[in-house]
Amino acid sequence: METVDQLVPALALSMGMAWASGINLYAALLTLGVLANTGNIELPQQLQIVANPLVMAAAGVMYILEFVADKIPGIDSGWDAVHSFVRIPAGAMLAATAIGDVTPAAHLAAAILGGGLAAATHATKAGSRVLINTSPEPVSNWSASLGEDVAVVAGVWTSLHHPLMFLGLLLLFILLMVWLLPRLWRGIKRVVSRLAALFKRASKPPAGAKAADSDGKQS
Repeated sequence: METVDQLVPALALSMGMAWASGINLYAALLTLGVLANTGNIELPQQLQIVANPLVMAAAGVMYILEFVADKIPGIDSGWDAVHSFVRIPAGAMLAATAIGDVTPAAHLAAAILGGGLAAATHATKAGSRVLINTSPEPVSNWSASLGEDVAVVAGVWTSLHHPLMFLGLLLLFILLMVWLLPRLWRGIKRVVSRLAALFKRASKPPAGAKAADSDGKQS
């Protein structure tokens, strides 16, 4: 049974990995692996596998692919859509693994909370990218992508070294997501409506062509 002093760091790492997984899973895994292999942290027994060179190599390859895809408008949204099936279950699994030596019920609770948190951060990232991609210039897209990578690395590091601070910041971030997600959803619906209207106008034959076709039939 864990004491409060043991539970706070475990909870911070558990929710930290879930939070980070929804934004950039591979950056989160690489951060843990690098910190563990350089002796900066001692990972819980259940998470030591992420420091394995084979796991780090796989995470590194996927991080490079994501780094490139994340900078290309349109491609980044497609990548996010595919990763709906990767980030959320990975966040739930990592949250359950990082919580430590607890009861099966606590593991399940961590998985449920971690999956929900990963889903929320993933939706926030993906939704904001859809709106950012409406801007023709690439600077905002690059800035958002680099900012997300820095936030993930800093967030994982903070969850390990300053767990109470991380949990406080996580609470503020959750409140921000509660406020932001409905606005992102309304913005996405407006973007979809505009795209549908443009597609409808593009597929509609010109009025002159209709008139010419009508005259041809009459003659």
